[in-house]
Amino acid sequence: MKKIMLLCLLTLLLTGCTIVRIDTTSIDNIVNVVLSKDNTLYNRVGIGYKYYVPRGMTYIDSTGSNDELYSNGIYYYLYLDEVSYYYKKAVNYKEDSSKFYSRKINKGTKGYLEITKKDNLYLIEFVYNYAKVEALVPKKEINNAVLNCSYILSTIKYNHNIIKLSLSENFLQNKEETYDVFSSKQNEEDNDNFLKYEDQK
Repeated sequence: MKKIMLLCLLTLLLTGCTIVRIDTTSIDNIVNVVLSKDNTLYNRVGIGYKYYVPRGMTYIDSTGSNDELYSNGIYYYLYLDEVSYYYKKAVNYKEDSSKFYSRKINKGTKGYLEITKKDNLYLIEFVYNYAKVEALVPKKEINNAVLNCSYILSTIKYNHNIIKLSLSENFLQNKEETYDVFSSKQNEEDNDNFLKYEDQK
């Protein structure tokens, strides 16, 4: 019995897993830890993109490449910039010390996190991975909102082929044909052909 326990403990020690603790009292730590991970999770799929909606958040609606999410009394607005993704457009941002929080992000696809005080609430604008999340939150919810935004933005994956197709000139062109089910069919060629066929029988 002791040998089995020892073997199990040894196996656990040798094959163990890494747990990264996110210190949610620091905005810098939240952003650094989440954006440094290669997150491959997703549970929301749109036209040309997919991403992970964190536990406790609810997807509400989509309009084109804009998604609306909700969590704990806060609405989050996600804007996906597929044109910037396709052309690999860089984000130009200058940190502003007059804001509540302002930080340029230089990891992977560059971006920024800016938090501005608006009356008694704080406007979070988080740009990363060719997307932007905005949320208006009370001060006590800032860190939790930044954590949610970090997960959403770090997990966005684009489908290059679909985006390329959607940006082409012919994507929304339709060949329309007028068809009226209520018009008389007596003068149409199809009826004439049908009658000729009947005569040949």
